Amino acid sequence: MPSRRVRQSRTPVLLGIPFDANSSYLRGAAGAPPLIREAFRCDSSNSSTESGIELDSESLLDAVDLQLPANGEFAAIESAVGQLLNKGQTPVCLGGDHSITYPIVRAFGKRFADLALIHFDAHPDLYEEFQGNRYSHACPFARIMEEGLAKRLIQVGIRTMNSHQRKQAFRFGVEVLEMRDLPAFEKLKLTGPVYISFDIDVLDPAFAPGVSHREPGGMSVREAIAYLHTITGDIVGADIVEYNPKQDVSQLTAVVCAKILKEILGKMIAG
Repeated sequence: MPSRRVRQSRTPVLLGIPFDANSSYLRGAAGAPPLIREAFRCDSSNSSTESGIELDSESLLDAVDLQLPANGEFAAIESAVGQLLNKGQTPVCLGGDHSITYPIVRAFGKRFADLALIHFDAHPDLYEEFQGNRYSHACPFARIMEEGLAKRLIQVGIRTMNSHQRKQAFRFGVEVLEMRDLPAFEKLKLTGPVYISFDIDVLDPAFAPGVSHREPGGMSVREAIAYLHTITGDIVGADIVEYNPKQDVSQLTAVVCAKILKEILGKMIAG
């Protein structure tokens, strides 16, 4: 296979993707992007990351929120992300439900050979179909792997594996790190291009109640940051998904999303 490597700058760009039509239980994640931005820019904290990076206007661009058509949303998402990549930028997408990761990674998979995905989540999202929908937020990683868009898929924090999804994980060669298997920091020491997909419900709902599918027994914010800081390789893109403001308590989850965003950006810029 010929190389599909795209030159990357170290200037990440935010892109909001306000889409939750493939949510299976509760809608509301489409309203998350502006609230994550607001928390990210709030004067209650500063612009320093724990890795020592200062996030100023010169180190970060913002492509604002994608205006999605009434039909063909996935094609529009893939096109928008592809355009950013063609400019040599490093997209960080703010969802939205987890179904948006499929069209995002389609754009990456066409431009990066040997892409590795690191997926933080309470759920594997490997269903062949869910409630009759092959593009449900419960299915994106099945679509990604069956199309060969990633060489590796490493899932961290899983705690809802059923028999069907175990079979799917075996079928696609997914490296699943369930909560009961942690700690497993060495598994995130990679080489080559890396894409991070961070479903906020990987965190215990005590730390992030603003999600549609609360699953107790998850990571603390400190544990999640430790895993993010462990990741090696060239982080070429990321998404933060499944924050549902309708379920939040005192904007707590928005602030947590902003913290996770800050630390991902710090890792990207630091290289």
